Amino acid sequence: MTVYIDPPVWPGHGTVWSHLVSDVSYEELHAFAAALGCPRRAFDRDHYDVPAARYERAVALGAVEVGSKELLRRLTAAGLRRRKPPRRSSTSAAAAVPS
Repeated sequence: MTVYIDPPVWPGHGTVWSHLVSDVSYEELHAFAAALGCPRRAFDRDHYDVPAARYERAVALGAVEVGSKELLRRLTAAGLRRRKPPRRSSTSAAAAVPS
């Protein structure tokens, strides 16, 4: 039962972000994120986006620090990786619209 966090290096919305994942279940991840004070809207398919300001607290609560590649490897090995669906190009989307 482990929750992992990568370094806060992902830029967005005026800060940098970490990814928080579980290698056990989404339930474990949601419970940890709630204890950390992350809103449910920060959950993105298979991870939580955690602002840099909460990184140290996440580690203090027990999240294990790993690099981004290791985090992805562990998430995938646990069978909890949920990829984004492929984006449809504007030409294929237009072709799908009936005339």
